[in-house]
Formats: sequence, C-alpha cells, structure tokens
Amino acid sequence: MKAFIDPPKNIPFYLEIGIWISKIVTGRDLLPAKLLAWYPKAAIGSGIMEALVAHKDGKLGKRILKLVRLRTSFSVACPFCIDMNSYDYDQYGITPQELAALQGSIVIAEVNTFSVREIIAMEYAVLISSVPLLFSQDFVDKLNANFTEREIVILASTAAQVNYWARLLQALGVPPAGFSDHCDLGQRRVNYNG
Repeated sequence: MKAFIDPPKNIPFYLEIGIWISKIVTGRDLLPAKLLAWYPKAAIGSGIMEALVAHKDGKLGKRILKLVRLRTSFSVACPFCIDMNSYDYDQYGITPQELAALQGSIVIAEVNTFSVREIIAMEYAVLISSVPLLFSQDFVDKLNANFTEREIVILASTAAQVNYWARLLQALGVPPAGFSDHCDLGQRRVNYNG
C-alpha cells in the first residue's frame, strides 16, 4: 500500500530533527512525519501535540489511556492508528480477550476483567468518535460520578488526538507502519456494544 502522495524531496532541517527523534522513539521511519513536511506548520503542530499527550496522570494509568486509544482507533477504523496503538498491548496488562472486545468480537460488558472506570472511559471514547457527538445526561452523570474534571479532560483529549490522527492519516492514504504485524487486529469499523 502507498499513501496518496510522496514526501517532499527536500525536508527542512528542523523537521529532519523531529523525524529522526520519532524514528528513535518508535523504531520506525514514519511516513506521516515526512508527509507533513509539505506544510511545516502542520508538522510542528502535530509534533507538539504528540509530544504532550498524556500517558498517565494520577489515577489515570497507562492501561486505561491505552484502552481509550485502542477503542478510539477501532471505532474510527484507522488502520495506521490500530497498528500503532495496539503495539505491545500486552505490556499494558491488556489480555487477548480484552483486545477482542475492543475490536468488537466480544461484547465489552461480557469481559469481567475491565473495571467500571475502564468501561465508562471506553464508552466515552466511542461517543467522542461518533458523528454527531451526542452525550446523554445519564452518561454525563455517570462520567462525572467516576472521573474528576481533570481526568475527563485527559480522556477527551486522548480520544480527540486519536481522532485527529485518524482523519489526517486516512485523508492522506497512509498505510499501517507494521507495528503490530504479529497481531490479528482486523481493520473494520467496530460497533459499540455496551
């Protein structure tokens, strides 16, 4: 698979530094960073957003934020996002059964290893990824009863970030980067089952 466009032949040196850093961090020569070099402001803005993403914060640990990224990736059916966000899922304590639930193969409510907070966070991720955005008062009450204001902002911005990347990467035709070649992840749209 090939993106809709090729990277520019001459990439500004300051973007080359960012591309080099992303290669060191991910172990991959990432096409999105190169494609964004066509418009350096987009590359810099995207890089800053990515550098500042929450990976844990207080009671919002790495696992719950990984679940939000994964659920969002499957909800928006972004092959690159699914590939990248599912990489080393087991290192976050996510089981194969839980991954199957995130993919929509199993109903999330039937997986007893998810906490109540995790289920609500994943439901929030799906709602954030839906068009139009609709949040029932019952859901908002449940969200506020289980998360602090800060946690809600982190959950919303995490899901929104994946949505940003999903829309941008799919609009440019960016294929998966091969992070999860060892996993059977599928690339279909997931219906919310919860």
